[in-house]
Amino acid sequence: MPESAPPGPGPLVRAADLLGPVDVVAPALLGCWVVTDRPEGRVALRLTEVEAYSGQGEDPASHAHGGPTPRAEIMFGPPGRLYVYFSYGVHWCANVVVGPEGRGSAVLMRAGEVAVGEQLARLRRPAARVARDLARGPARLTQALGIGPEDRGSDLLDAGSSVRLHRGDPPAAVSAGPRVGISKAAELPWRFWETGAPSVSVFRAGGKPRRRGAGQDGPP
Repeated sequence: MPESAPPGPGPLVRAADLLGPVDVVAPALLGCWVVTDRPEGRVALRLTEVEAYSGQGEDPASHAHGGPTPRAEIMFGPPGRLYVYFSYGVHWCANVVVGPEGRGSAVLMRAGEVAVGEQLARLRRPAARVARDLARGPARLTQALGIGPEDRGSDLLDAGSSVRLHRGDPPAAVSAGPRVGISKAAELPWRFWETGAPSVSVFRAGGKPRRRGAGQDGPP
């Protein structure tokens, strides 16, 4: 008998699903689907790795640590908005705003497994030699999905949005460890990933100091 097709995106995630503490919501997003619809086609992937960043005054590694600045105001809600930022002047990263409005928490989407639109994802990611590398890391994930600055503030919970977050089957096992590329609060085990998933990004410990120019920001 032919193998059954892998399950696809479920219903849209609800705002109520995102209202818990960020370190509880973040691992619950593993297995969820991120779907982008563009004129050139659709790409959908299952999240296999995420990273939590807490709200104002609680997490010195977070962009929201200093309050709702013009850069970070989207992080303060409502939940389900897409926070997109330019990282180190090199690439775009995408985050799901979570927690009650005004909290300032977000979950960085670090890696995923492309299941729909692989050909389009490969056109966007020509350097990827194998499928597991298409969205293996936060910059690669946004490239594969075609997410950029024009998507900043998109409502991931709106059926009419071109970028959406859908429920999916949770992984059989979840691992946790230190966050990547930061120098503050690096001891928090707030990076979560699907245990054994080949698309999980390669871990590089610690946050090496980098020179940052205008508009160059690390993890949120």
